[in-house]
Amino acid sequence: MIAIGDLARRTGVKVPTIRYYEQIGLMPVPPRTIGQQRRYAEQDVSRLNFIRHARELGFEIEDVRELLALTAEPQASCHEADSIALRHLSAVDRRIAQLTELRAELQRMIDECGRGRVCDCLIIDTLSRPVAL
Repeated sequence: MIAIGDLARRTGVKVPTIRYYEQIGLMPVPPRTIGQQRRYAEQDVSRLNFIRHARELGFEIEDVRELLALTAEPQASCHEADSIALRHLSAVDRRIAQLTELRAELQRMIDECGRGRVCDCLIIDTLSRPVAL
């Protein structure tokens, strides 16, 4: 059994985040010592590494919850995991398209800038305009 600080060091997840994951049910609430210190098992290290990796890849909390639930049935079809990953990939593709548009707009503003005074600055002028919704 390991303490929360050791769990944090072994997984690269901060202690407050571990507590948060317990509160929202991604991590099981661990047993406590007589002194009320949390104690974690090796499978908690694996679970927390799974959660950290999924979050680093941008999966939403509910997606992580669903993926974790799937691990309880290792012989089941991975169709649901595929569906979750495909949904996430679509969101990533949309974000990349938005960032590509953003990059192009920023580059256009920089390219068209006269590099004169702020009162004539196209970048400031462009950012001051209302955003089209």
